[in-house]
Amino acid sequence: MMDKMKLPAVPPSTPSLILAIETSCDETSVAVVEDGRIIRSNIISSQIETHKKFGGVVPEVASRQHVESITWIIEEAVEKAGIRLQDVDAVAVTQGPGLVGSLLVGLVAGKALAFSLGLPLIAVHHIAGHIYANRFVQELEYPSLALVVSGGHTELVVLEGPGQFRIIGRTRDDAVGEAYDKVARALGLPYPGGPHLDRLALAADGAVQLPRAWLEPDSYDFSFSGLKSAVLAALNTARMKGLDLAADHVARGFQDSVIDVVTEKAMRAAKQFGAKQLLLAGGVAANKGLRESLTERCRQSRLPLVVPPLELCTDNAAMIAAAAHLKWERGEFAPMTLKAEAVLSLEEWSVKS
Repeated sequence: MMDKMKLPAVPPSTPSLILAIETSCDETSVAVVEDGRIIRSNIISSQIETHKKFGGVVPEVASRQHVESITWIIEEAVEKAGIRLQDVDAVAVTQGPGLVGSLLVGLVAGKALAFSLGLPLIAVHHIAGHIYANRFVQELEYPSLALVVSGGHTELVVLEGPGQFRIIGRTRDDAVGEAYDKVARALGLPYPGGPHLDRLALAADGAVQLPRAWLEPDSYDFSFSGLKSAVLAALNTARMKGLDLAADHVARGFQDSVIDVVTEKAMRAAKQFGAKQLLLAGGVAANKGLRESLTERCRQSRLPLVVPPLELCTDNAAMIAAAAHLKWERGEFAPMTLKAEAVLSLEEWSVKS
């Protein structure tokens, strides 16, 4: 667990301006957020076009582009927020998880700002940020359940109170976003593959039948490597027979399998843990098929579903500021010896009760 600097808690009624920096992967983002709820600015610079030619994110290239972008993005975020740097109350930065080279760029920039301005530094867990992006939609109620679906994570997380996380299920192999990209690559679709597969699946008039990985009857864990292998096997079998499977039918079969499993497990967990809300979080939260499935199931169960707007599903600094506000209220600040962590426990990051 990271060493924390504990200062007197800030009264919740005190207005705050948090400048947050997010550089965990291939988006460079800086935001200014007021009181953890009001986005004054949220500047995002994507590297998709750079990495597209490689078919995925190249860590060394990503970190170099963060270095080239971070200074002007900080300046633009401050200008768009209509403030001066001297008006900021705290600096928040993604500590992890993520690509360590990318994390270091944001961490060094955040430390430099906090030190030069004499401000507290707040370390944020990337997934906590994704979950608390939902707070920009409506106030969260507890206990709630978060379904985290992204390129690197697939988890079911119970929120027992503000910033109190308990992971009850996670992927045992590929994350769902990773599986989407691998299947898209097999179909010859461009990177990132998730949005292309989603569009194909929704337009398809048929589906290749593929297995569902339910695992043990009482398990909330996930597994997608077998499904990915089943897609590759179906494509190879068809080619050996001189046939071509329709890409949209493969996409539909794959997406139906993914959505059936994650939706069913999320609904079962929400009932078992008495969740007052189901929170969708992570880059794959932008998937239209998944949103429609969860909306219908939650409607049937009369369970409120909270989903971030599309621009807050992918990596951004506003979500980091939203999670940082939990630490700000309790005076849980990080020391200047803070290190980037490629692997970081969400449960250990939880705020102190």
